[in-house]
Amino acid sequence: MSTATTAQPKWWNGGKSPFNVEYGKLMMWYFLMSDAFTFGAFLIAYGTVRFSTNGWPDPNEVFQSFPGLGDGLPLMFVSLMTFILIISSVTMVLAVKAGHENNKQKVVTNLIWTIIGGAAFLGCQAWEWSHLHHAGAWWGRIDTSATSHFLNADGSMPSTNFSNFFFTITGFHGFHVLSGVVINIVMLIMTLNDTFEKRGHYLMIEKAGLYWHFVDLVWVFVFTCFYLI
Repeated sequence: MSTATTAQPKWWNGGKSPFNVEYGKLMMWYFLMSDAFTFGAFLIAYGTVRFSTNGWPDPNEVFQSFPGLGDGLPLMFVSLMTFILIISSVTMVLAVKAGHENNKQKVVTNLIWTIIGGAAFLGCQAWEWSHLHHAGAWWGRIDTSATSHFLNADGSMPSTNFSNFFFTITGFHGFHVLSGVVINIVMLIMTLNDTFEKRGHYLMIEKAGLYWHFVDLVWVFVFTCFYLI
């Protein structure tokens, strides 16, 4: 008796399979997707409260201070913070590119600059938090005096919704930046110890880069929601 052989269908006949993704990179994408949902929930909640309220503090009044230069410079300091974070993303791109080229020295150099950029951003955020705290804003508290920078744009009294959302969302993002700095420090140590040279690839640098770019991208939305709108 002859045995019939059923041919298996060939689902992909193109170049490289789109599903041929390294496991760790795929898991990083899954993590970033879940993290995006969390940030999205925070920002949607903020937007819902923000646009259902008639009065809200004017960002040009709240964020007008610059360390060493005093008041009267609206959004200048947060613009510097944003610039620092964007530059750190550029150096992360260069580190990943150097990893693809197996260029250890360039990986080290660009990781160091990325770490410095992340630490500088955290330092700027710490100053901003400290300044706002001394000005009368914190979780569950906001200055409602006649001279307060936190008065609503229409002159009405502000609520703690602004301060609660601001410190929660920027704090959550700051925690991600801190985590990214720690991850990059670990990547730097592993690079200096020739861990990736022995493996023959720098895939871990690419995964760290995905996380860092995600953190930078989220800041664009946080910056837009709190400082521009």
